[in-house]
Amino acid sequence: MPDATTGARDILHAVYQGIRIVRLHRIETRQVGAALDRLCTVVERAFEQDGAFEIRVVRQSLYFNRERLQSRIENYVFYGHVRGALSQAGVGVLRLERSATAHDWRLFLGLLVAAGPSEHPDALEVLRKQLVRSGIRGIAVDPPAAGGLALPGEEERREAAKRTYERSVAVSKELFQGARLGRTTNVKEVKHAVEDIVDAVLNHGASLGGLSTLKDYDDYSFTHSVNVCIFCVAIGRRLGLSKAQLYDLGLAALVHDIGMSRIPHEILTKGSALTHAERESMESHTWLGALSAYRLADYGEIPYQSMIVAYEHHLKADGTGYPRTRDRREPSIFSRIIAVAAAFDAATNERSYSAASPPDEVLRELWEDKALGHDPVVVKALINLLGIYPAGTCVILDSYELAIVHSANTDASFVHRPIVRLLCDTNGHWLSPAPLVDLAETDDAGNFSRSIIKVTSADKYAIKVSDYFV
Repeated sequence: MPDATTGARDILHAVYQGIRIVRLHRIETRQVGAALDRLCTVVERAFEQDGAFEIRVVRQSLYFNRERLQSRIENYVFYGHVRGALSQAGVGVLRLERSATAHDWRLFLGLLVAAGPSEHPDALEVLRKQLVRSGIRGIAVDPPAAGGLALPGEEERREAAKRTYERSVAVSKELFQGARLGRTTNVKEVKHAVEDIVDAVLNHGASLGGLSTLKDYDDYSFTHSVNVCIFCVAIGRRLGLSKAQLYDLGLAALVHDIGMSRIPHEILTKGSALTHAERESMESHTWLGALSAYRLADYGEIPYQSMIVAYEHHLKADGTGYPRTRDRREPSIFSRIIAVAAAFDAATNERSYSAASPPDEVLRELWEDKALGHDPVVVKALINLLGIYPAGTCVILDSYELAIVHSANTDASFVHRPIVRLLCDTNGHWLSPAPLVDLAETDDAGNFSRSIIKVTSADKYAIKVSDYFV
């Protein structure tokens, strides 16, 4: 499917241009014909690639062939225009057959534009009858899906994300154990794991990102590296890195803590404060990691950036931190991204010597505590990515319902109103299945139907957060 990059942008732009041209010109003019020819070309390309063409409106979001399209600065105008035109006519799903012609599009867009803003409860049914009367067979419209935000194929996407995550953890485990035992590592498998993570984050980041809520401190070193890789790729994407740069960043993130494999197990799992000697041993994982990454480079062309990151990821943005060097050095952008992602994941996951902290508190601390020395631009990118309430946060609503945050709202103006999964209703009854609800949803009077009033602990209610993401 055309991801929310070039292919999706072409689709949105072509549909937008078609609607706009039909609004401005008579449908038989040359301008309309040229715009519809371009639209048919894009549609045909989509059929060749996916074998289907479906645009679905879900609250404030658009989905193409079941994959969410990203609303960005470069496509904000036509994203909102297409979503608005469909929503005003009561259309929740626009579905095409391959037989749809430019003439079908000409008539359909004319009817869509003529419908305009309407509060008529039967607006969609009127549009359907007009399609039949006009002889349009290749274009169908359906109402918005009822009963929450679940989309066809959501379960398949979650399963695919789970498989990607599990394979990546297995590769991470093999990487660390190989480094510990001094044996050769299959670097191609490491690279394939990173490529899978990058592709999964670009295509359905919410599904994969939710898996980072897994809390298994027995496998912490391995899941931590995978979680950091996921967060780094998502942050890098938000900062505008190219796909090739995301691969390099993801690879550096996956191996950033490889030096931990050389630290004695009793130090890693010690449940009390470390002695001075133990602290020095722990801090040595940075330069040990650089050496381990250098060894990997001999076998599989690991970029030197990964060695630098292994060495630098505990340096603060101002050059302090560790390892201490003779000349103060400013960490690279990859090191700064990984430092923020690693700090967030470490603080929000349970370890043998440390309990997990609520994600919203960790984000606040990363932003407000300047002594931590994190790059504020990277921290802001993480907050924009996760929202004020990151995925996995357990919350209580003003309706007295209990919920788990599923993902940030796609509309940036609703940063305090994420998509949540309802776990418990107002009477205290557990819900199965747990429906998805958009907290930006309003009632007939324009008031928000639900709002978050409190963040709470999932452990308090014996909730295993990862059960709702995998």
